[in-house]
Amino acid sequence: MIDHAPLFLSGLLVGVIIFQTAIIAPTVFIGLGADHAGPFLRKIFPKFFVLIAIVSLINSGLAMISGHNFYAWIGVISCGLACISYALIPMTNKSRDEGNDKVFKRLHNASVAMTVMILLGNISSLFA
Repeated sequence: MIDHAPLFLSGLLVGVIIFQTAIIAPTVFIGLGADHAGPFLRKIFPKFFVLIAIVSLINSGLAMISGHNFYAWIGVISCGLACISYALIPMTNKSRDEGNDKVFKRLHNASVAMTVMILLGNISSLFA
């Protein structure tokens, strides 16, 4: 049972990321409009990154216990990237509020890139 947990948790993370980025965020922007979507997404994305970090940390621990080093590394890296993305949220929000589009775009793109790395890492672990 514990041998299959890292595979399951990687799959769970892939599903969560795809659901959040492909379904939730676009639907919120369409349904609520940009003015109301921002405050909602500011509540959701911190929880999104915390969830990724916790699941990745658990995944890493279970992978180490069951001797799956590749899954363990994917978990550690995913957890680290999620924590960095979480830490960028206040600066990203501040730059948006202050109208500093250049800084906002840079921070947002960094967060998106890290989320894509988490996604790709966990997809790759599904084929390991």
